[in-house]
Amino acid sequence: MLELAGIIILGILAQWFAWKLKIPAILPLILIGLLVGPIAAEFLSDDGSKWIEPIWNGENGLFPGEGLYYFVSLAISIILFEGGLTLKRSEVKNVGQDITKLITVGAIVTFFAGALAAHYVFDLTWQISFLFSALIIVTGPTVITPILRNIPLKKDVSAVLKWEGILIDPIGALVAVLVFEFISVEGDSGFTKTALIEFGKIVLFGTTFGFTFAHALAFAINKKFIPHYLLNVVSLSVVLLVYVESEIFAHESGLLAVVVMGMVLGNSKLDNLKELLYFKESL
Repeated sequence: MLELAGIIILGILAQWFAWKLKIPAILPLILIGLLVGPIAAEFLSDDGSKWIEPIWNGENGLFPGEGLYYFVSLAISIILFEGGLTLKRSEVKNVGQDITKLITVGAIVTFFAGALAAHYVFDLTWQISFLFSALIIVTGPTVITPILRNIPLKKDVSAVLKWEGILIDPIGALVAVLVFEFISVEGDSGFTKTALIEFGKIVLFGTTFGFTFAHALAFAINKKFIPHYLLNVVSLSVVLLVYVESEIFAHESGLLAVVVMGMVLGNSKLDNLKELLYFKESL
C-alpha cells in the first residue's frame, strides 16, 4: 500500500516540478524513478533493495506476473485517446503534407538509420537491429505534448509535432509487429503471408472498433443517455473496453482503435468535449 501511494505522490510531485521549472514532465518523472529504483538499490539501501519495486519478484512488488505490462498498456491507451481528442481536422489544412512526410518518409529514414547504427555501433545482429529500430520510430505524445506546453511555437509547427507524435504510435507498433513476424517466421513466403494477415487485422479491427464505439459514445452523450456525473467515468470505461476488445481480435490494434476513437470524438459536436478532455488530462 505504501509503495502504491508513493508512486502516485511522486508522480504528482514530478508534474509540479515540471510546471515550476517549465520543462517536460517526463524528465523529472525519469529522474525520480531512477532515484527510488536503481539508485536507491545501489547507493541508498542497506540491503540492496529498491525503495519502490514495481515488478513482482516473489516477495514484494506492486504488479505480480505481467501486471505491470497490462497496467502500462492501459495507461498508454488513455494517453493516446486523450491525444486523439486534441487532433482537429482544421489544423491540417496547411500542414497536412508535412505531417504525412513525417509519419512516412521520416519513419522510414529513422527505421533504416536506427538499424544501421544498432548493427555497426552496438554490434547487434541484423534481426535485433531492425527490431530495435522499429521501436525507436515512435516519438509519442508523452514526450511531445509536454514540450509543446512549455515551448512557444508557431501554430503550424505545433500542429505538425502534435499530430506526428500521436499518429506515429500505432504506426510504430504496427512496424514492430511486422518486424517481429519477420524474425519469427522462417521463409520469405511465410513471412509475407503472415505479415499481410497481421497488417490487415490490425487496420481492420483498429479502425472498426474506433469508429463504431466513438459514434456510439457520441450518440449516447448527445441524447443524454449518460448522466452528467457519470460522463467521465463512462467514457474512460469505454476507452478501456475498446482497447482491450480490439487487442483480443488483433494484437497491437488497440492503439490504433483508441486514436481513431479520440479523433472521431474530438471532431464531433459534443456538448461536454472540453470537460471530457480536461478529465483525461488530469487522469
